[in-house]
Amino acid sequence: MNPMQSEGLGIASPWRLSVAPMMDWTDRHCRYLHRLITRHALLYTEMVTTGALIHGDQGRHLDFNAEEHPVALQLGGSEPDDLAACAKLAERWGYDEVNLNCGCPSERVQKGAFGACLMNEPQLVADCVKAMRDATALPVTVKHRIGIDKIESYEFVRDFVGTVAAAGCEVFIVHARNAWLQGLSPKENREIPPLRYEIVAQLKCDFPGLTIAVNGGLKTPDQIAEQLRVVDGVMIGREAYHEPWSMSQWDSRFFGQPDPAPDREAVEDAWLDYLDRVHASGRSWAHAMRHALGLWNGTPGARRWRQVWSDHRLKALPPRDVAAQARAARLSGVAAESAVRGAA
Repeated sequence: MNPMQSEGLGIASPWRLSVAPMMDWTDRHCRYLHRLITRHALLYTEMVTTGALIHGDQGRHLDFNAEEHPVALQLGGSEPDDLAACAKLAERWGYDEVNLNCGCPSERVQKGAFGACLMNEPQLVADCVKAMRDATALPVTVKHRIGIDKIESYEFVRDFVGTVAAAGCEVFIVHARNAWLQGLSPKENREIPPLRYEIVAQLKCDFPGLTIAVNGGLKTPDQIAEQLRVVDGVMIGREAYHEPWSMSQWDSRFFGQPDPAPDREAVEDAWLDYLDRVHASGRSWAHAMRHALGLWNGTPGARRWRQVWSDHRLKALPPRDVAAQARAARLSGVAAESAVRGAA
């Protein structure tokens, strides 16, 4: 395979494969872990509101590890001037992209007049995009749904994309579900509205010059490959977080590049080096470790390994002391399961 080719269509682009922005999950620790498993997938921050950046601790929200590149900042907001100011901050901090959230359905976000409710105001989104594009040389992208509430007509999302594209947005990441603004929690909004991948495929047909990536419900490499035959990119969310090893062959299969980790042990060793640095800085390694609890999922001894790392009584110990106990527990689990299989 040509090193610049990926499975599917054409030359690999920054949006060919990415990990979704997920509130309370995709912080800098999580992104560092993911980068140990895939070097080339694009990583997104949690959504950060413009108010938090303009009036809050910018470093706390924006600092990241150099190893995380390529990494994109997702913003929540609806005031063009505020978004422009935050786009400048994204460029100053060294991000590779700035993304506008037009897909989050939570009530808190709605009260701030941004997120999925912005799909009702495509011209305002266009104004926001133009303001950000005028403020930064970074790519300005939009993540949105295929519709809101009971609006299921294709024309609704087609016209939204057309209006925003006219303002200069060239990349749209489309969650292939409607967002129900009333009656469903954010979790239910990721599960109950039906997935309609065909809507995203139709957008690509109608806007061939735009980069169209699909998000929502996709898990396996084969599902990713299938989508890449009809759209430009795939964004994976919960599967990447809960099953991080599922990303282990993304680089070779979809970017034509070597996979960075030969096995889970190598990821665990490199992750421990990171936890050591977190611990040495005086921060809680347990806060970072919560993102790695799925590393051994699906293998013998995984449950025992997770139990050790989750034991609150051990959180005051250096991470390598806990790692030794966790590895011993995992190996005892491997031996126990092997004995059961042998007896059978």
